[in-house]
Amino acid sequence: MADNLKKKTAHGVIWSAIERFSTQGVQFLFGIILARMLTPADYGVIAMLTVFLAISQTFIDSGFSNAIIRKIDRTEKDMATMFFFNIGMSLFCYAVIFLLAPFIAQFYAMPELTLVLRVLALKIIVQSFNAVQTTTLVIRIDFKKQAKISLVCAVISGAVGIFFAYNGYGVWALVIQALFSTVLMSTLYWLVVRWRPTCFFSRESFKYLFSYGSKLLISGIIDTVYNNIYPLIIGKYYTPAQLGGYSKAEHFAQFPSLNITRILQRVSFPVLSKMQNEPERMRNGYLKFLNMSTFIVFPLMMGLFALAKPCTLLFLTDRWEGMIILLQILCLAMMWYPVHAINLNMLQVLGRSDLFLKLEIIKKTVGFTILIITLQMGVLEMCIGQVISTWISLFINTFYSGRFLKAGFFTQMKFLFPAFLNVSIMAALVIGINSLLPEKQYALQIATGIAVGCIYYFITSYLFNKKTIDELLSMIKRK
Repeated sequence: MADNLKKKTAHGVIWSAIERFSTQGVQFLFGIILARMLTPADYGVIAMLTVFLAISQTFIDSGFSNAIIRKIDRTEKDMATMFFFNIGMSLFCYAVIFLLAPFIAQFYAMPELTLVLRVLALKIIVQSFNAVQTTTLVIRIDFKKQAKISLVCAVISGAVGIFFAYNGYGVWALVIQALFSTVLMSTLYWLVVRWRPTCFFSRESFKYLFSYGSKLLISGIIDTVYNNIYPLIIGKYYTPAQLGGYSKAEHFAQFPSLNITRILQRVSFPVLSKMQNEPERMRNGYLKFLNMSTFIVFPLMMGLFALAKPCTLLFLTDRWEGMIILLQILCLAMMWYPVHAINLNMLQVLGRSDLFLKLEIIKKTVGFTILIITLQMGVLEMCIGQVISTWISLFINTFYSGRFLKAGFFTQMKFLFPAFLNVSIMAALVIGINSLLPEKQYALQIATGIAVGCIYYFITSYLFNKKTIDELLSMIKRK
């Protein structure tokens, strides 16, 4: 049983990694091409509207997917209830967005946003049709099918976006790309996963799913609003171009951290859920996931910090120069994302969604206070505020880990500090060597920086952290 779970975990991590990085890598490359064809203001328009779609998606899911994954004795009624609830809620959310679109456009003083939002919001209806199929594959720890579907969608929708951007559609190229990707993805999920509803909505199933998911729903709404409040505020008080620069910097900073963390998070949740009645085994698994995620995320984030300038100017051109300092600051915040996520994942596995909600309320209150203080100072100061908020949130998120798993804030920081110090030295080394190279030789700076950083990190990791390397290699071999 344990060996089978290890094999499933390894297989899940590998295919989840393939799915995330093949898909996100393709999207990243297409995004660079589109960013060279479009303006920061075009991206700013989409960023203004993202918060409304994200909140709607949180309502549509309502924590039901996590509730079903966690439920060991799940039934067909549970699946059908989730399916019909998602569709009904998506229709309701779209109706609300459709009616509010003119007022949202008025809020930003941009009348053209009304039509853009009404068209873009159609994607939330389409997405609701594949929620059960996606959840089914997560339960099976089968990310191979998801990898294939996501990659196909990324390639085709990316090509569609470039076609429309090249033909002068501006912001509509991004809208069409998003809609096309959603429709194609839902279609492929229905073709690949042979689940079809065989019964209708069950009140009994709904009570169970909602009792667990409702607390996640509230915390999810708080988290979604907070995570999107910066684009909302920047879009209101600053120009679309400034918002576009912030949005692209945030996207670059999130790319390594979020993708790697979600790979392990998607696998760790169903895996640790199977260990929820074995505390010691669960603690060991939890620490292993934490160690592996930071082992990969830390050097990538500090490497991006060190190479932010040449990467931005080479790939996006000097049109995006204003985002460089924002990207560097956001890297310092996002490098700690896996620590946040895995600590919160533990509470969901234990079924303590009430504590999850409590932590979210406390953290967001602190974060929102910092936002209010930095709002009038400028976009740069708002990003610095995010770093401060991240460290305060780390202390809050690790509180219950200390209570339940004997691994609180100071234990985890003591555990992670050597890795943080190591990657900080790596980044300083890369910046120092690049300062000796010709100023505008960006490709040379990137190549040299990557080579120096990789050599340094591999050598120091082999000397001081060989156990983690062996665990990762073992996981790959078991795929």
